[in-house]
Amino acid sequence: MIEKTKGIVLHQIKYSDSGIIVQLYTSTFGRQSLLVKGLRNKKSGRHNILFQPLTILDAVIYYKESRGMPVLKEFSVFYSPAMIYSDIRKTSMAMFLGEALTTILREETPNNSLFTFLEESIIYFDKCPESFANFHIAFLAGLSSYLGFEPAPCNKAQDVYFDLLNGIFVPSPPMHSNYSDPDISGVLARFFSTSYDNSRDINLTGAVRNEVLETLIKYYSTHLPGLRRIKSLEILKEVFR
Repeated sequence: MIEKTKGIVLHQIKYSDSGIIVQLYTSTFGRQSLLVKGLRNKKSGRHNILFQPLTILDAVIYYKESRGMPVLKEFSVFYSPAMIYSDIRKTSMAMFLGEALTTILREETPNNSLFTFLEESIIYFDKCPESFANFHIAFLAGLSSYLGFEPAPCNKAQDVYFDLLNGIFVPSPPMHSNYSDPDISGVLARFFSTSYDNSRDINLTGAVRNEVLETLIKYYSTHLPGLRRIKSLEILKEVFR
């Protein structure tokens, strides 16, 4: 069976001397692991660079009757985030986001609103000329709403603690230890309620930005049990410290 879909590259691993396995998040089938044959064969005319994280492809997928791994039969670039890979800071952020999404997105079912969010976010990030140091935080804050655990809005000034376990802002520390202090909670409340454009105006030191990111990842881990440690996090923190 052959199917056409649009897909966002999350990750790739070497499969053989001339092939790779690429992780795509597709508009039609959700997350998919696909075999790409002959990619690293110089005679094929294909290029590994087309499978960098956050590249958006038009894909033709061949599903075998034997139920083996589906094959990426044909592909073309729908959107190449060229500006991301011409800036080392954006590149490090893209690597982090690709790894984070590989860990977070597990469902092999379609979610059109989530795919649209991802697609529009990638294009925004690629075209953002400057002041993008907060993008990854704004992205993860926005992504939570599509995964079903967006926090309740912080509508009261006295709600200064973020309860990570229950996804709410509260006026006093909860009985458990899974919460953030008022300074970090206040920053997170702003990210959960703002747009990408407005998030650029949230002024943070590198140390505070990293603490906010660590708290946000802890929030994800609380609601997505088994979430793996994101290895590229430390590189990203160094770049934006």
